[in-house]
Amino acid sequence: MNVLLDTHVFLWWIDDSPKLSSRARKIIGDANNGVFLSAASGWEMAIKVHLGKLTLPHPLERFVVEQLTINAFQVLPIQLSHALHTYTLPDIHRDPFDRILVAQSQVEGIPILTADRQIARYPVQVIW
Repeated sequence: MNVLLDTHVFLWWIDDSPKLSSRARKIIGDANNGVFLSAASGWEMAIKVHLGKLTLPHPLERFVVEQLTINAFQVLPIQLSHALHTYTLPDIHRDPFDRILVAQSQVEGIPILTADRQIARYPVQVIW
């Protein structure tokens, strides 16, 4: 199974946060699953670090690259088809990062691991 991590799920996994559901923990931890982090999540983290809303133990680029390697996560690039697909989405979520994750999920046919109830209102498979 392939899954797309919402940004908070990526951070909770790395932090071993109790906020992470047991189902999400099991799926991420299963080496047979393909776990993807969107390039949009990297962009979102960069903005939050810059604004002081996210503190990391290492510089952002080092931290993300190390965690991708340690956890064998793959990067899902943002394709033009993903960006254009956001136009078709209803105005449920105004957050552009969440909208691109929904578009990527729909275009690629990959479920999203997220605790965000707004994302679950889209016609997309959400796992939590």
